[in-house]
Amino acid sequence: MRGGGRGPRFSVDRRQFQPHVPFDMAHSESSFPRVTEELDDKAFSEALVKRNQDLTPSAAEQTSITALVTKLQGVIDGLVVAPDTFEAAVVEEARTVGSYKKGTMVTGRNVADLVIILRTLPTCEAVDALGKKVIADIKTQSGKEHISIIPHDKGFNISNAEATVKCLIATVPMNIQKLEPQLHMPAKTMTDNLAAIRHVRWFEENAGHVSIKVLIRLVKDLRNRYTGLHSLTPWLIDLLAHHAIMSNPTRTPLPINQAFRRLLSLLSSGIFLPGSIGILDPCEIGNGRAHVQIPLEQMDILCMTGQTLTRVLSHGGYKQILQLEGQTDVVNQVTQWGSVIVAPSQPIYEKLLPSSNGGTALQSMEGQQQAVVY
Repeated sequence: MRGGGRGPRFSVDRRQFQPHVPFDMAHSESSFPRVTEELDDKAFSEALVKRNQDLTPSAAEQTSITALVTKLQGVIDGLVVAPDTFEAAVVEEARTVGSYKKGTMVTGRNVADLVIILRTLPTCEAVDALGKKVIADIKTQSGKEHISIIPHDKGFNISNAEATVKCLIATVPMNIQKLEPQLHMPAKTMTDNLAAIRHVRWFEENAGHVSIKVLIRLVKDLRNRYTGLHSLTPWLIDLLAHHAIMSNPTRTPLPINQAFRRLLSLLSSGIFLPGSIGILDPCEIGNGRAHVQIPLEQMDILCMTGQTLTRVLSHGGYKQILQLEGQTDVVNQVTQWGSVIVAPSQPIYEKLLPSSNGGTALQSMEGQQQAVVY
């Protein structure tokens, strides 16, 4: 102790983790003046618009999902205003979330998400009883229409022949600390479903521009077709599309062709690698990096997939990337564009496994590239 009884003095380690900012031409264009004329992207822009039209749900799909959501919302509202009709739980409210609420649904998957918030603790028995009550009330209203219910670990699905509403159960925040694993639904499920409501609120306030919605739909399509992009969650896609469109020196929305190129370039430059500052999550306390939950191996695969797609796009392969022409797997196969050959990027991550002497050793994986460890 030093300093006349002021207490112990500790040495402070000032070394802190400093995440790097990945290279982004949108913020560095003044340092890299163009040596050729501006690229004519008219055909590329038209291809993106056409692909978005192909991916947009038809009027019949939108009508069917809206009708089922409206019917289900009416049943839940009835339980809110007349709680005495249902004794197993007390329903606080229900809110539509996800791609249906945001207007970014993709054709072929006519599913809407609805978060049902309970004022009481979400026991498994209460959720099961709620599902039976909801399906019974809907069948009463629907007459001969076939309506079915399928329970799952986050709630239950209500479906008819044309659409499905995924009902996600949550509880009021004050109940989270009272949950018991043996009696109630998992706390993580509750927090994830409540987070979906915050995501929708942020999206409506900040990401309502039509170009953002188009870009989200295009990236969802890429994710469905390229396994290397599967670690992109819907929330990460929302944040990445918003960043690609809006985060630039002028704060004006970029054209869809520039934003699409920029998005792939950001993935290839490592925006979602461990050392990257990435994108701060605007809906979480402390605004941590949104991609930290992705496993390291998946971060590597995501980056190398973005690199391969960026190289293919830079040589004019947008029709193959968007699947407007042919079924070529440009990510996992060697492709040729004129005199240029593009080979898939290779992983550089190797998992560390405990060794017999108590340390760590590189995992031996035959058929995969040796690599450095992040």
